Amino acid sequence: MAISTLSNHFKFQLASGNIDLDADTIKMALMSGEFTFDKDEHATWADISSYELPNGVGYATGGLTLTGVALEEDDVNDRVNITWDNARWNASGEFGPVIAAAIYDDTSADDTVLGCIEFGEESLLSSGTYLEVQTVVLRLT
Repeated sequence: MAISTLSNHFKFQLASGNIDLDADTIKMALMSGEFTFDKDEHATWADISSYELPNGVGYATGGLTLTGVALEEDDVNDRVNITWDNARWNASGEFGPVIAAAIYDDTSADDTVLGCIEFGEESLLSSGTYLEVQTVVLRLT
């Protein structure tokens, strides 16, 4: 089961008007097995980029650009759902282990980390397989 956690810095940057989810380039990067997300300490891409998977065999450093952003007011659950289209990486060789996907704003002045989707267990991809994060969603409560 995937667990999504927002960074506190993202909430502050959003409230300050420094993040524009419709116009900014939002990216998803895969994080290696030794990564553990900290919503207080992991504020910017510089704070976590050293945990990103290396470039090659179907993965490009910096991650994928997310597309199809949609915002939904959810009054039943008292939150805002921020969603994007699925993100997919096709392995052309072995890569990983992958433990999480970090989402960050590549346009903001400090490359704000929006949050992290933790997969719950490590995955190692082999050539010809793929990793797809379906229904990419962050929930702002």
